[in-house]
Amino acid sequence: MNNRPPISSSSNVINSYRKRRQRGNMNIVYILAGLFVLGGIVLLIYWLSNTPNNPVSNLLATETPTPTMTFTPTSTSTPTETSTPTETSTITPTATFSVPFNYTVQDGDYLALIVEKYNLGNDGVALILLLNPYNAESGTGVDPATQNIVPGEIILLPNPGMKLPTATTIPPDLPRGQKIDYIVQSGDTLAGIASLYNSTEDDIAKENNIIDRNALQVGQTLVIPVNMVTSTPTRPPTSTPITPGPGTLLPTATFTPVN
Repeated sequence: MNNRPPISSSSNVINSYRKRRQRGNMNIVYILAGLFVLGGIVLLIYWLSNTPNNPVSNLLATETPTPTMTFTPTSTSTPTETSTPTETSTITPTATFSVPFNYTVQDGDYLALIVEKYNLGNDGVALILLLNPYNAESGTGVDPATQNIVPGEIILLPNPGMKLPTATTIPPDLPRGQKIDYIVQSGDTLAGIASLYNSTEDDIAKENNIIDRNALQVGQTLVIPVNMVTSTPTRPPTSTPITPGPGTLLPTATFTPVN
């Protein structure tokens, strides 16, 4: 039995295959042609859009909104030069007193420093010694020999402008050995004080337990026994008359006429 298809059927299949193949090739050609055309259009548009004042770019151009710059003020602190404060010493005002006043001795104090601090003048140390008489038995006051003061000690200070009392002339009728107080002044010597009160250095040194007679302290209070010696009046100087001799010129009086 013969199973081969008829020859006409085979030729139909071949022809159909050829047609499909031809259509496929044509489709590829059309696609490629379309791609070339599309690429040319794109190139043309690109070229025209990059040419100045071209009509295509004007047609295709859209109004681009211009961005508006809004400035927001910001708080910017400008650094300013700041001067560095210089530390200055704090000046503690000192009170001005019109009468002697109490003062508590501080650490590091000494008489000259206190005098300077309160402006007590040249006689300040002597006035402090006068206002704080030293008592060796009780240990109170300021020792004029050492002038030592202790922190915490309360002493009496003179007011600014206070003057030292001046020595007064003793009456001539005071009995012999009468004792008076005397405050040592600047420049005083034991011999000078003894001469002033008709006393002796030995009597004054003995009365005040003075060992070194050259170590008197300004402002120191001494007990003076007066009229221990009899004062000898000093005769006034006499003039010696001049006896005229040869060649001696005597003064002559000159008369001025009165109109």
